[in-house]
Amino acid sequence: MHTVCGLLMHASLVVTTEGLPLGLSAVKFWSRQQFKGTAALKRKINPTRVPIEQKESIRWLDNMRQSTALLAAPARCVHVGDRESDIYELYCAAQDLGTHFVVRSCVNRLAGDGRHTIADEMDEVEVQGLHRVEVRDSKGRPGTATVELRYRRIRVLPPIGKQKRYPALSLTVIHARERDAPADRPAIDWTLMTDFPVTNCAEAIEKLRWYALRWKIEVFHKILKSGCRAEEARLRTAERLVKLIALFCVLSWRVFWMTMINRSAPKADPRLALTNGEIAILDRLVPDKETTASTLSAYLIKIARLGGYLARTRDPPPGNLVMWRGLSRLSDILLGAEIAYPRHVGN
Repeated sequence: MHTVCGLLMHASLVVTTEGLPLGLSAVKFWSRQQFKGTAALKRKINPTRVPIEQKESIRWLDNMRQSTALLAAPARCVHVGDRESDIYELYCAAQDLGTHFVVRSCVNRLAGDGRHTIADEMDEVEVQGLHRVEVRDSKGRPGTATVELRYRRIRVLPPIGKQKRYPALSLTVIHARERDAPADRPAIDWTLMTDFPVTNCAEAIEKLRWYALRWKIEVFHKILKSGCRAEEARLRTAERLVKLIALFCVLSWRVFWMTMINRSAPKADPRLALTNGEIAILDRLVPDKETTASTLSAYLIKIARLGGYLARTRDPPPGNLVMWRGLSRLSDILLGAEIAYPRHVGN
């Protein structure tokens, strides 16, 4: 037996513009020779001089290519990423694939003729609009913040060490900065890079909302880690871990999807998400308060009630935690019913 550091996973989650998760379009697993001391290596080697094929950052390009090939509609896809995905090679790959992106930038690249940077050029742009967003402070209390919007189409240059390999790109830079710095949380200060043209504030706000959907992947990872407890797996080989985590990914997506479909399509048929056996068990366990309650939302709330949801009139829609608990309990009950009465439980 040879013990290594473990596995890392990079996943791409497909969501609609309304935030409904449709599933994973790409997953990449890999490992490292060492997990500690990697930051010290960056001080010895200039990362911009290393080809992207020799860095872990290649995973962003691999997942983009895999997702685009799977969905088979590159022009309809918008790849959203945080500051870690602010990679010039990714922008070039998106252009080659005919797809789109909205990425939060962390690099102040050279722009125009190479004598100034993106930040220098954006400083010349006047505030072109205001936008109010909902935020929460450090204690979770809701509130609103007013951000100033600036946007401009800019000629962006590749890193100096890669200018012979990659061309200059014409990209739109959107800068959203909170007008008044709050005292109880970090101020909003986003710089977004996109290949979409932005000609008015409505289009800029649309791109901000698309970027805000990136948080959906964090919710998915929370379900994967806290619900499935993927990090606590103690299997001996990487092959077994990959298979287990792949199964956990499907399960985590289903919990997330059922939570969100309850909000986006509450009047749908319950068989969209549940089998006849699950519906029959739920009818026995949680009787309807109204005889006509046969919608998808009614049955998903029954599952949530199995997980501790009180379903009071003023309660918000059930979240991922109670849905996870309810589905776990429903699976145990359904298994027991199938063992005891195999002919009476439907599929």
